[in-house]
Amino acid sequence: MRRGSEWVRFVHDGSKAYDVSANNETGKFTLRAERLIVSDACVAEGVKWLGETDVKFAHAAQTSGPLPLRLREDGFSQLLGAIVSQQLSVASADAIWRRLKEAELITPVTIQNASDDDLRACGLSRQKIRYARSLCDADIDYIALRQASTQDVVKTLVEISGIGVWTAEIYAMFSLGRADVFAPGDLALQEAVRILFELDTRPSEKQLRKMAENWSPWRAVAARLLWAYYKHAKSREGIR
Repeated sequence: MRRGSEWVRFVHDGSKAYDVSANNETGKFTLRAERLIVSDACVAEGVKWLGETDVKFAHAAQTSGPLPLRLREDGFSQLLGAIVSQQLSVASADAIWRRLKEAELITPVTIQNASDDDLRACGLSRQKIRYARSLCDADIDYIALRQASTQDVVKTLVEISGIGVWTAEIYAMFSLGRADVFAPGDLALQEAVRILFELDTRPSEKQLRKMAENWSPWRAVAARLLWAYYKHAKSREGIR
């Protein structure tokens, strides 16, 4: 993969993805690590760090208890599931996804062969039918995404019609296990932050993105903790 004047490759070692870059002019390699979440121990490490960094997170962790790992497989169906979830409650998205699975309409081939009426019968809107077909046509190299930097993952995915920054960040977080990615456009995260940090109003996406910089290198664990806190405060899930 090429980035500017550098050739970049990612190699995986345990729970870290190392960004090994060679500058064309000097031929020298630099090593930058992106932490991966691969187990409950990684999440626990992140929770401990966040609790030591901010007393609010310590309170959230005590209130919410152990966090779910939330790792998923990568690939077409996971991105399709994220598209289904856009701007819907968890219950509504789950219902649509269940009908799609029952109809065996969760692969590129079956989506391409299905009629709009078939997809509409499962609950997809006209717009999301168009997005699902765009995803089929995109021909994404999912193996290559595993090796790409989080920045490049997001950049690649948002070029596809129907995939915005939120969808790309959720995919990087759950399907690729990236530890330092956040999704500040998520309404449940915004509301959880409002409650936990005792703010007058929900932070905007821009405000929350800036706020989350303080939670690096464990922003994905901060997201998990905030979703758990949201569930505690609202008695309902904030993320599928």
